Amino acid sequence: MIGIGVIGYGYWGPNLARSVAETEGCRLAGIADFSAAALGRASKRYPGVALHQDPRALIDDPAVDAVLVATPVATHHDLAVAALRAGKHVIVEKPITASSDDARRLIDEAARRNLTLMVDHTFVYTSAVQKIGELIRSGDLGNVYYYDSTRVNLGLFQHDVNVIWDLAVHDLSVLDYLLQEKPAAVSASAAGHIHGRQENMAHLSLFYPSGAVAYLNVNWLAPVKVRQTLIGGSRKMIVWNDLEPTEKIKVYDRGVTLGDGIDEATARISYRSGDMWAPQLSVKEALLTEMEHFVDCVTHGREPITSGRCGLAVVETLEAAMRSLRQRGQPIDISPVRMAS
Repeated sequence: MIGIGVIGYGYWGPNLARSVAETEGCRLAGIADFSAAALGRASKRYPGVALHQDPRALIDDPAVDAVLVATPVATHHDLAVAALRAGKHVIVEKPITASSDDARRLIDEAARRNLTLMVDHTFVYTSAVQKIGELIRSGDLGNVYYYDSTRVNLGLFQHDVNVIWDLAVHDLSVLDYLLQEKPAAVSASAAGHIHGRQENMAHLSLFYPSGAVAYLNVNWLAPVKVRQTLIGGSRKMIVWNDLEPTEKIKVYDRGVTLGDGIDEATARISYRSGDMWAPQLSVKEALLTEMEHFVDCVTHGREPITSGRCGLAVVETLEAAMRSLRQRGQPIDISPVRMAS
């Protein structure tokens, strides 16, 4: 049994602690939080589990084999590197760190000590995203043309990051998994409407070497909650509505083709409108799938689907988006950075 300790029992920490407690092959070995009230809630939910106000005490606990960091982004690096240096495997809540330099340091530290480093990119482990990945890799969609996502709601305003670092990171991790290529350039524009708070709405455009494009609309100040993504391919198209209780994915056999003509200018466009089908998806919770994957990676020494390198790729894109934002949407090239072996 892998003993996993959770640092941070605020908004997301309770969900992660529950997933640890419900996953075979691991056990909840401890919870740490500076807040006495948070620890009080944890003690009621998990009587008998070791509680710590000092995260270092949890990291040093010999009963803890792995540490799950669910704290503000600015603290991710220091807590994760302390855990790695103590010989613990690590899962870090998204985004992995507040900078790409910090992410590289974590990756190097984990590799040097032969430890598992994983990022909590939860959406990658949903049955919907897993199925979309299957459809793309099987060739059913053909060449991916675009990924058009709307991820809006009223709140939750974060004090330490803006809406790009909070909501867009979900789509960036999904894109990294689905397209399996890094964007060549990114453009971003954003605005903030609450005095003293960071940007609450943003639009991102990402351009990929394959020709695919992605458009992300994220907003904390919307009257309704929307989680819908359109994915267009040369053969088929997908509508992914994460708020649908059953048919989260609908696959459409629709598209356009160029007919006969002397050249492309005179060729007639024809429209194909075939059937729609909704593939059956597993109802298993993504967090449980993710935690089982982590246990498997630790046990067998495998690299996680959402490894530290995936976390780095997302943070590099976030940093480029912020540079673009400061330049009023100027596209920013993302040059590949050579990782240390």
